[in-house]
Amino acid sequence: MAIATTTTRPVGDLLRDWRRRRRLSQLELSNEAGISTRHLSFLETGRSRPSREMVLRLTERLDVPLRERNGLLMAAGFAPVYRERSIDAPEMRPARQALNRVLDGHEPYPAVVVDRTWNLVMANEAAMLFFEDVPEELVRPPVNVHRFALHPQGLAARVVNLPEVRAHLVARVARQVALTGDPELAALHEETRAYGAGDDDAPHEPSHDIALPTRLRYGDQVLSFFSTVTTFGTAEDVTLAELAIEAFFPADDETAAFLRQRQAGQLSIRS
Repeated sequence: MAIATTTTRPVGDLLRDWRRRRRLSQLELSNEAGISTRHLSFLETGRSRPSREMVLRLTERLDVPLRERNGLLMAAGFAPVYRERSIDAPEMRPARQALNRVLDGHEPYPAVVVDRTWNLVMANEAAMLFFEDVPEELVRPPVNVHRFALHPQGLAARVVNLPEVRAHLVARVARQVALTGDPELAALHEETRAYGAGDDDAPHEPSHDIALPTRLRYGDQVLSFFSTVTTFGTAEDVTLAELAIEAFFPADDETAAFLRQRQAGQLSIRS
């Protein structure tokens, strides 16, 4: 069930789709939004037209992404509220500086910034070790980090515990698809899930719910990482709201020492 930013579908249909996606009844949503169930029913069936404020109130309660909130506003006949500016725009310079500080501050450990469909936006120098010795087509901009990680000729060729990592990453994007209804994410999920078709399912370890280590061959060593993902939950700009920082940490002392030595032996080339 894909929900696009621009659509000819009635706003009531879209509201109903998002309510069902969040698995809420009309009673539950109406209670959260402070309106009657009857009024919500009228909005969903088109018998009543929502005000701009009502669209914003309902999309807030439904945790609709900002891009799709703009789409629902337009479907209701209103102008978009949330701006969408390129990360390279002059007025976004403070945001770029903040992201650079986060990336620089994470050295000598890898960190990347990605957009809503996992396209690479920024990376620190330490992250370049992930992109070494892979086919040019996989690192030609725009680089999709999720595809790169799971493609048989990409990072997956060097991942020691690939079944576990693949299962974790595919499930992560599946959750995003369920939450956002994004058709581009859905296509990416289907593509990358097919890379492991026929493989045995990886056993689930309870510790993986906290941190799943990725063990990566690098020369004659095996490096071990776990990662965290940070998003900008309070952003009022579509672009910023869709960015995420994935920061990688060494999962053992040997990997930490390797990364420190690697940083000491080279100069940063990222502007």
